[in-house]
Amino acid sequence: MLTKLAMTGFQKRWRDYLVLFSGLIMSSAIFYMFEALATNKTFLKQNTGISMIGMIFQFGSVLLTIITLVYIGYANSFLLSMRKRDYGLFMLVGARKGKIGQLIWLETLLVGITATIVGILFGTLLTLGLSQLLISSLGLTLHHLAAWYLPAALTTLLLYVGLFLLAGFFNLIALTKTPALKLLHSNDQPNRPQLKPVRQAVEVVIGLIAIAIGYWSMANLDKLQMAGIGLALVTIVLGTYLLFNAIFVWLVILLKRLPFANRGLNGFTLSQLGFRIRNYTKILSIVAMLFALALGAITVGMGFHRQVPLMVKGSNAYDMGLVNTTNAQKAQLKALKPTTESMYRFKVGKKAVYYRASDFNQHPFITMTQSGRNQLKFTVKHNNAQQLLKSTASYQLGSLQGSAQQRLSTQMLSDAQYAKLGQPEQRLTVFATKDVTAHTAALKKLATSQRQRDTGLQGEMLGGRYTGYQVINSMYSGLEFMGFFLGVAFLAMLASCLMFKILSGAAADQHRYVMLNKIGTRKTQLNSALRKEIAVLFILPGIVGVVHVLFGLKMFSFIMVGSPYVGIWLPFLIFAGLYLIYYLITVQIYRRIVLQ
Repeated sequence: MLTKLAMTGFQKRWRDYLVLFSGLIMSSAIFYMFEALATNKTFLKQNTGISMIGMIFQFGSVLLTIITLVYIGYANSFLLSMRKRDYGLFMLVGARKGKIGQLIWLETLLVGITATIVGILFGTLLTLGLSQLLISSLGLTLHHLAAWYLPAALTTLLLYVGLFLLAGFFNLIALTKTPALKLLHSNDQPNRPQLKPVRQAVEVVIGLIAIAIGYWSMANLDKLQMAGIGLALVTIVLGTYLLFNAIFVWLVILLKRLPFANRGLNGFTLSQLGFRIRNYTKILSIVAMLFALALGAITVGMGFHRQVPLMVKGSNAYDMGLVNTTNAQKAQLKALKPTTESMYRFKVGKKAVYYRASDFNQHPFITMTQSGRNQLKFTVKHNNAQQLLKSTASYQLGSLQGSAQQRLSTQMLSDAQYAKLGQPEQRLTVFATKDVTAHTAALKKLATSQRQRDTGLQGEMLGGRYTGYQVINSMYSGLEFMGFFLGVAFLAMLASCLMFKILSGAAADQHRYVMLNKIGTRKTQLNSALRKEIAVLFILPGIVGVVHVLFGLKMFSFIMVGSPYVGIWLPFLIFAGLYLIYYLITVQIYRRIVLQ
């Protein structure tokens, strides 16, 4: 009978359970996605040369576990709030507390395990889909990436089941020790914020000091190493929470005292925020951290993606060198519309390659050398025959030659000296396109045909920008992928946390909007108040998150070739667009619930 009543309550609240299930599924799916990278040591080792990457992911796992703990706490609180009234009624009609406790424990565990298993499967599909999307769209080269990774699935399952076991015991104790009447009226208890000036001033001071220490440690990561990441993680999380807890409460109370509160429904909106304020400080702190992590990861991923073609451009002046081009290669070369193309005649001796100097005097060979500490700055020089022989960058000519000629020295001969040599004449064609990354498919065909004709041109032996692109892209693909992948994962987690928290309180807010509607408030005013209320909850962590990112990018300056701040507007703009979409979706769902 009791189970039947419980199922009836479940059916009546299926929409609320849908919100709960979707939130938990998304949470466990994202946790699995992160662990699929963090626990796959082979993938991390094969796709990045940064020795600290394993430790960085371990810190990330700790942070995500803390976020998951808070998230599960909110989810459990939501589940409990939905069932308190039902269980209070069961007690009033004579149900035993032990039986109800058993029911609560089983219900919590069933919800948690089901959502976790579905979340792991959903996370596997997300990992597969997102990986394929990033690899194909960015042209990345990755090794040992696995969408399904058993250690990650076990870690996710053990963590979530363990947390729900604890949550079940907590619910059992909390409900069985609470009187039935208090359970019936638990949702009607006020939650008004109170100003405590001294305590809040201390929180602001400690919060600012903690965040300043975190920013300093990120700026000095080259000296502090892994200790800097751990220090920044702890201090920034603590400082963000203390600032939200102190300033948000003070801000709402202050605004309610200003004339601004008397305009339209501003007073109602501030009161709505006041009702939520204590419950929202933790989640807004988490959202601010997730916002910073997501935006930071995408910005760094785009930074690595942007610097690959810049580094390739400085590696050599020519895309490739072709020895004795065939008619098919000439046609492919013509289709590429090269911006620079030169042909040099040569004959091969036992110890040297003999070039015709007049070819270099008519068409100087271009060399590129790095200038300054920044690898993206380089000097371009046009060399005639004598200048090239004296140049320290003359090896760039040899790297474009055939495999047999690369081991020989270079000699420049006059036309008369060259004509006396009896060896057969050969031709080296060097060329450059406007953008090597835009012609990788066509260049790959040329490289394949050249390697088939000269089997010694394996790996980096082919030389030129195209080979440089393959080498550099392989080095940075793992970092690019991790940046974009984690950025999307953190963004989804952020949206899941914020949407879940806002929507979980929608049922309690419904009667306030209904009351306003009944006393004659227009729908447009209600919609406006609703949009403002949710906008505040989105904007506040967004501002804090952007500040964290602007300081946090400093710690990537020692692993990125250029400045991590170059072109920062683009990832910020993309992220703002995605964040706006999440806001609009949340407003739409919240409106359907409270104004239905």
